[in-house]
Amino acid sequence: MTTVKFTAMKDGDRQDYEFLTAHEIDYAAKTGERLLDALVQLDEGLSGYKITRLGHSLQAATRAWRDGADTDWIACALLHDIGDIYAPYNHDEYAASILKPFVREQCTWVVEKHGDFQRLYYAHHLGGDRHARDRFAGHAYFGDCDAFCERWDQSSFDPDYETLPIEFFRPFVLEVFARKAYDPSVIRAGERVPLLDPETATKRTGA
Repeated sequence: MTTVKFTAMKDGDRQDYEFLTAHEIDYAAKTGERLLDALVQLDEGLSGYKITRLGHSLQAATRAWRDGADTDWIACALLHDIGDIYAPYNHDEYAASILKPFVREQCTWVVEKHGDFQRLYYAHHLGGDRHARDRFAGHAYFGDCDAFCERWDQSSFDPDYETLPIEFFRPFVLEVFARKAYDPSVIRAGERVPLLDPETATKRTGA
């Protein structure tokens, strides 16, 4: 059997859908690799900054790694702008939807809302509301998103910053997307993990 027998889904039988399920599981297992390939396309994305969008993503992930962040935070820092290619007007929601089945709820929320939080740094120059984030005031993850943007996102446009290459982050991405989707032990709803781990940061940087 190389294809299903049906041309309309309602006509499929158990054999068809067991066959498709096996293919889907195999395809899903390669999600991490496809995302790493897609990330490279950011090098051909929006111009005007001093570094490319890929450079920005790598720099954000590098800062996260040097801050002692865990795997979820590092993967999210790397992929937070992956939506810039296909969803320029809601890139934050796009990235969050990709990450949601495989990382902590805390991290998904931060990625989903980071666009609003980033407005603090520029919206007032364009006649916009730089305090759009304020509607989330009091949320358990508000401070996490604020720190994510301040330390890793808005600061990561520096062409002179020593940034780690994409291959360095491949194991983090593959680990995240090898997890069982929506595993409660991964999602950890309501739990918070600090962005910064000074002890781990010291080990990684030797500072």
